[in-house]
This record gives sequence, C-alpha cells and structure tokens, in this order.
Amino acid sequence: MKRSIKKGLGFGLTSGIITTLGLIVGLNSGTHSRMVVIGGILVIAVADSLSDALGIHISEEATHKKETRATWESTISTFLFKFIFALSFVIPVLLLDLQKAIIVSIIWGLILLTSFSFYIAKRNKEKPIKVIAEHVIIATIVIIVTHFIGEWIARVFV
Repeated sequence: MKRSIKKGLGFGLTSGIITTLGLIVGLNSGTHSRMVVIGGILVIAVADSLSDALGIHISEEATHKKETRATWESTISTFLFKFIFALSFVIPVLLLDLQKAIIVSIIWGLILLTSFSFYIAKRNKEKPIKVIAEHVIIATIVIIVTHFIGEWIARVFV
C-alpha cells in the first residue's frame, strides 16, 4: 500500500473512530435520542471527513510541495476512510436499542482501533501491547469525558 494511502487510512480510521465515539456517547448522555445520535453520526461522516481531508491536504502541501499526486491520494483516502468508518456506527444505532447500540459501537470502535494498532506495532517492530494500550487509553478517555460532558449539558440546559 502506498504511503499516501496508509496516511489516509491511519488518520481516517483513528479520527473516524474516536471522533464518532466521542460524539455518539456525548449526544446519547445528553439527549438519549436515536434521531440526534444518527444526525450527529451523519454530520461527522460528511463535515468532519471533509474537514480532516482538507487538513491533510494543506499539511501535505506545506511539507511536500512537488508531490501533487501523493497529496491528492492522502486527501481522498482520508476522506473516504473517515467517512466509511464514521458511517459504520450508524448500523448498530439503526438496528438496536439505543443503549445497546452505544455499547456495541464502543466495542466495535475499540476492536477496529486495537486491530489497526496491532498492525502498526508489528510493522514498526514494537511491542503490540504498548501501542494498543496507548491508543485504547486515549480512546477510553475521550469516551469517558464526552459521557460526562453530555450528562452535564443535560443537567444544565434541560
């Protein structure tokens, strides 16, 4: 796989998982509304995917002036991977009770993140447990913080 595509995969997968999990956990804690959670996922899948793709694009232009093709490969792959991974969280929300869907989404996100972290560790000849733990701890912090933010918003504004 080309470096530019790997960059899009790594960024899109990680951002798609952590951002979407944070959003759905926070929205669920604050509203307990399936419609709001689905709306949030769709907005993240489109707006944040485009935003992150533009961010990668500008970053690539700033560091690799002459590599136009690689810049566009990173841009497009970032958008596509983030869009796909973010959108994958709609499935449990559509098919399950909202509380179960949130739990399944967290498990799904952590499985994806763990799998990719394992791949990264093996490719870089590092200890998988260290890389996996680092990434899962960060994702868990995001999940916990956004849960409490959602609860706080519900108490203050509802």
